[in-house]
Amino acid sequence: MNKVILMGRLTKDPEVRYTQTSNTLVASFSLAVNRRFARQGEERQADFINCVAWNKTGEFVSKYFKKGQQVGVVGRLQTRTWDDDKGQKHYITEVVVEETYFADSKRDGSAGDFNSSFGGDSAMPASNDSEFEVSSGDDLPF
Repeated sequence: MNKVILMGRLTKDPEVRYTQTSNTLVASFSLAVNRRFARQGEERQADFINCVAWNKTGEFVSKYFKKGQQVGVVGRLQTRTWDDDKGQKHYITEVVVEETYFADSKRDGSAGDFNSSFGGDSAMPASNDSEFEVSSGDDLPF
């Protein structure tokens, strides 16, 4: 099973590009995810995780996600390689985002304002490429 769940802050606004062959939208962004523990007397460390969102999820990310905003993402881990112009091999590991969530509280800024304007709360999914929808009235087993 390959499933990743992250919550962190965007390090900059998402970058949008389109594939050459099919003109498909892809949004790339990086999340600063705090580590769970900090050593005594040291500042808490963060990991910077590269993420990519395709199609409608990418469109949503590019439209509503901004630098500094706290978000949650669910996806899968992917590694890939390519050779540059000089023949040097490059490796990258990234999260392919399948679901996005606003994680800022309603008091904290634009994401909360967006959610409250549309009747949601910060735990509601912002975007989800799956075919299943969960309304706020559904009983969940957890």
